[in-house]
Amino acid sequence: MYNAAIVGCGVVGGRLAESFSEHPETTVWGVCDLVESKAESFAAEYDARAFTDYREMIRSDEVDVVYVGVPPTVHREVVTFALEHDRHTICEKPIAEDAAEGARMVALERETDRETAVNLPFRYTPGFVEMRERVEAGEIGAPKRVTLDFRFPQWPREWQDVAWLRSREQGGPIREVGTHFLFGVQELFGPIERVNATVSYSGPDAYEDSVVGYFEVDGVHGTIDLLCDHEQDEENSITVVGTESELTLVEWYRLLENREQDDEAVLNEDREQTTLTLVDEFVTAMDGGDAELVSFAEATRVQRVVDAVFDSAGGTVEIRADSRVE
Repeated sequence: MYNAAIVGCGVVGGRLAESFSEHPETTVWGVCDLVESKAESFAAEYDARAFTDYREMIRSDEVDVVYVGVPPTVHREVVTFALEHDRHTICEKPIAEDAAEGARMVALERETDRETAVNLPFRYTPGFVEMRERVEAGEIGAPKRVTLDFRFPQWPREWQDVAWLRSREQGGPIREVGTHFLFGVQELFGPIERVNATVSYSGPDAYEDSVVGYFEVDGVHGTIDLLCDHEQDEENSITVVGTESELTLVEWYRLLENREQDDEAVLNEDREQTTLTLVDEFVTAMDGGDAELVSFAEATRVQRVVDAVFDSAGGTVEIRADSRVE
């Protein structure tokens, strides 16, 4: 049995705790949050120990694996402490606030013999996995375009009551949501090669409320269209248009063929607890087996694209290989 320590008792931390609790080979041993009452109520739910200092929790010899679910600017600090204490470590996405910090975490990953992973669930989402397999098999013909569309009537969303998500430094919808879909593009076609984007912000030092962008990957052209603070319904989608048909993933899990056309078909609407799949794969790795995990290096490649979106200012940013990451 592996004892898990949860750093950060937020919404996603709750999902990971639930998965560690459900898995037959893991248990929630301890939880940590700066808000003592939050840590205590979270711990009571899982019959775990409550902490307000992650260092005290991670130092315990009873801890086997650490989940890092704190804001991005603190990721490297907590991950470094966990790995220095020989704990297997899962980090929440995005890998960090920028790719430079991500590269430092990749260096840590290379130096340790502990298992590491980033929580990017498209690796396990049935609808997305089927999209990737159909594209690879040539079922839509030659890919011609990939589009990423995001609409947020409110940011942060109603259930995301944390101040840092409003900040330009580490929050905003591109980091929080776009990271997933840019990772999806990387899963489909490989690393994105160049980006050209125009970004506007909701206020000084505040999150982006509009992004119109273009990118290229492996000969396929792509677009990013993001808008916040409006009256439309929320949408997060990725569409791959081929010479013969197109595939769209909507609602994070539903795979459609030829969306909103006369021959629209639902190809996959399986909903899996992807965090439980992540925990299962991580246990396989800790047991010495082959596992499907998203590495710090893969997550940092995505972060380089996120950085390029913000750095572009309407000009083209070439995303070249980084020896610290590749």
